Amino acid sequence: MDRTVYTADHEDFRDTCATFLAKKVAPHIEQYIEDKALPRDFWLAAGELGLLGLEIPEEFGGAGAEDFRFNAVWAEELSKVSAALASCVGIHSDITAPYIVELGTQEQKERWLPKIASGECLLAIGMTEPGGGSDLAALKTTAVRDGDEWVINGSKTFITNGYSADLVVTAVRTSPEKGAKGITLFAIEAGDEGFSRGRKLDKVGQTESDTAELFFENVRVGDDRIIGELDRGFIHMMQKLPQERLSCAISNIAHAKQILVETIQYAKDRKAFGQAIGNFQWNKFLIAELVTKIEVAEAYLDNAVAAHADGKFSAVDAAKAKWYTSDVQNQVLDHCVQIHGGYGFMNEYRVARAWRDARVTRIWAGSNEIMKELIGRDLGL
Repeated sequence: MDRTVYTADHEDFRDTCATFLAKKVAPHIEQYIEDKALPRDFWLAAGELGLLGLEIPEEFGGAGAEDFRFNAVWAEELSKVSAALASCVGIHSDITAPYIVELGTQEQKERWLPKIASGECLLAIGMTEPGGGSDLAALKTTAVRDGDEWVINGSKTFITNGYSADLVVTAVRTSPEKGAKGITLFAIEAGDEGFSRGRKLDKVGQTESDTAELFFENVRVGDDRIIGELDRGFIHMMQKLPQERLSCAISNIAHAKQILVETIQYAKDRKAFGQAIGNFQWNKFLIAELVTKIEVAEAYLDNAVAAHADGKFSAVDAAKAKWYTSDVQNQVLDHCVQIHGGYGFMNEYRVARAWRDARVTRIWAGSNEIMKELIGRDLGL
């Protein structure tokens, strides 16, 4: 079925994204994996093309697209190359930058947004803590008032772009007695005294994504570092999470779809018992099921992207999209590995890496169990 959510302008933009990735990124993926990070050259090149500031107004050096469908196209093309690539860029552009665009003061926008759009200032978001996981309301990192400053102490973990980030939008507890209503977002710069990073975490998959622990030891900042309103950080995060989860969902299906396309070609080329393995009834029927699953999930996602672009996408919609697409993604990729046989277990084959890379999608951005809890509550259960 033809997809109708995107216009000719979006498809022209897709061509720009695909060309950039084919020329500037795909040839270097092996090096990214070895370095466990994306080089600054990648960020600067993407910034030069205007790919990092789609939601940033033109007055601050961004594209000012004001249409999330462009973000979705960019995420799909990134995911075709590497799930980790989409994750890193998504954290920077789709997840963290909007906090500054929508909640930042004029001074904050002038200070950071031009460099965020150009790739000179790499972003991360500090939510997850060692003992917190998906329970954002239970975070223990604190900011205590001391005269005109705030003193921040605590730690974060599993932070994408954490090792390389120049600016981290960090959730901290400012009013312990208020529970979830006592959380504030602060912008922490890499050069702030008392801010440090742990090692790059050794992950099962998404090796080219730099993921790190972050530590705050008596980090002193002023009110000019508060993003949004004091003690309303939890609310700000809840308002932004639907876009984060939608971005994840878009990447999930685009990633699985691309590997499935490659697996279908493999099934046509690989011979066993005198014929292509795709001709065996089991494989033929299985691939028919997988293609249908992807297309059905993609149709739901297209509707979700359109709804979000129109401001009609809810937190519950996002929960449905996030859990379902990650489940489909993992089902499809597991079967793709099986179709590849022993080669599917070799790191030199994209299918093996994709299979590993995908496993985390059922955990991050709120585990799938949390997503189902949100949906159940909405049903009055």
